[in-house]
Amino acid sequence: MDNRPDENPTEQIKARLHAAFDSQIPNFASYNLVAGTGVAGSGGLKVIGYRRQPAELIIAPVNANSLESSEDAININNTNVNQLAELSDGGYEVAISSGRVFRFNIPEAPSVDFHVDDAVSIGATIDQKSDAEDFADFMDHFMNTIEGTENFV
Repeated sequence: MDNRPDENPTEQIKARLHAAFDSQIPNFASYNLVAGTGVAGSGGLKVIGYRRQPAELIIAPVNANSLESSEDAININNTNVNQLAELSDGGYEVAISSGRVFRFNIPEAPSVDFHVDDAVSIGATIDQKSDAEDFADFMDHFMNTIEGTENFV
């Protein structure tokens, strides 16, 4: 892969988003990743990792200019989730026991800019249509899993 962002911007942006997630999560290889846009909890760009076994979600906020992590990633699973909901606009709302609420969307083709330096910015659109569909299936699974554990508490 060419390491110059202007030569392959989409792959460079994807690699930087992966690196922002991987730098915080020691078991990163077991998660599927999607780019999300947030409107609450931590607005802006984020990398969202998810896996079905054990069912969990990791929200890793990313600085939209540098594509580096902007705060610690948040692990969400059956021990700390208070609410999961699909919103009418197709987004999601996740509330955790600390009181923090995240509202985000998983666009099929998010546009992301990477600021190489003060004078140069590289933009690309990430095709994640199949990933967005898989994430929607995961969220259905996650909601069913959480509802199932609430019945036994």
